[in-house]
Amino acid sequence: MNKIRTPIDVRYQETDQMGVVYHANYLVWFEIGRTKYIEMLGFNYSDMEKHNIVSPVTDAQVSFKKPIRYGRQAVVETWLEKYDGIRTVYGYNIMDEEENIAVSGTTQHVIVKKENFRPLSLRKAFPEWHQAYIQQIEGE
Repeated sequence: MNKIRTPIDVRYQETDQMGVVYHANYLVWFEIGRTKYIEMLGFNYSDMEKHNIVSPVTDAQVSFKKPIRYGRQAVVETWLEKYDGIRTVYGYNIMDEEENIAVSGTTQHVIVKKENFRPLSLRKAFPEWHQAYIQQIEGE
């Protein structure tokens, strides 16, 4: 299983009054990591959107272990957790500068037609993505 590491500079606007990253911003960082993971595989969400297809989040799980503070560096580690041709689950660890896991989680996605949100099979709509995801899951 390939993992990608994406560095994040913790910006002031991402923190709360205590100087700690506001919890919802970790989901933004998950998205940054997911986008970089997809790019590592040679794909891009904008190519999908050219076909009026989008990939909404259908589930998100986040576990907070320790805070990350303003002015520090963080790293988002992203990988493909599960894939069945319809649903894709990405896994994430957000680590502090000492490589301690501060936040972990998953997001589940499907692809849908933009105008009606009818689900589609990634396997049928984008066979090259499907094949790349199968290879990631099988560890090839």
